[in-house]
Amino acid sequence: MPANHRFSYRLIFLLLLCFKTAQRLVSGDPNDEACLANLRLSLEDPANNLINWTKPFFSNPCSGFTSYLPGAVCNNGRIYKLSLTNLSLRGSISPFLSNCTNLQSLDLSSNQISGEIPAELQLLVNLAVLNLSSNRLSGQISPQLTLCAYLNVIDLHDNQLSSQIPEQFGLLARLTAFDVSNNKLSGPIPVNLATRNGNFPRFNSSSFVGNKKLYGYPLEEMKSKGLSVIAIVGIGLGSGIASLVISFTGVCIWLKMTEKKMEEGEGKISHSMPDY
Repeated sequence: MPANHRFSYRLIFLLLLCFKTAQRLVSGDPNDEACLANLRLSLEDPANNLINWTKPFFSNPCSGFTSYLPGAVCNNGRIYKLSLTNLSLRGSISPFLSNCTNLQSLDLSSNQISGEIPAELQLLVNLAVLNLSSNRLSGQISPQLTLCAYLNVIDLHDNQLSSQIPEQFGLLARLTAFDVSNNKLSGPIPVNLATRNGNFPRFNSSSFVGNKKLYGYPLEEMKSKGLSVIAIVGIGLGSGIASLVISFTGVCIWLKMTEKKMEEGEGKISHSMPDY
């Protein structure tokens, strides 16, 4: 094959490659587009912070490592991080967030988001940081979240989450930060969340406080079992006072009876004495 033909083929190949790359950059990843568009539809945004988050305002949320959408960070043309914190957002978390399959950090903290945590988040297999704290989330924590094996931060404090802490959370080997304080959780704290090998604490009591029906180490009291210290002291004081009252009443009755007997004895003596 002549050299000029080989050069022409190479040039055509490079042009096709450049065209495909440019097409991908212009159109964007369809999964990321569906992820962001549906998340925007599920959220109420009174301050209009997400005004550019709906089609047709954006056709490609990422351009290389940058994004013009507020709160979005890209990596190699895919959504890498979402940080929408303290924006007064309401509504719910869209299950279509699972379409952002390259997402490694999700922070929706300090808003007014309600509803349940979608079980579909288990599909975010690259997720390392999950921060949904200081919202109004309710329902149980899905044990399927443990399928996100790279999680090293789970922060769900100050919500209205109920039921038990999934036992499977203790199996997340990379987990270094965990906080479910100030919710409505109940039942025992999973042993693998409370201690490491060698009985050293893994997460201290501040990670679990504020859940009235949650008990077990590292919390000081098993609040759902037995009586509190105040109750025990109250019962002790009450029984002590009752004992004193009973004892005092008994003494009074005894004295009264003794006095009556003495009076009767004196009467008999006076009647038996002769008159002079």
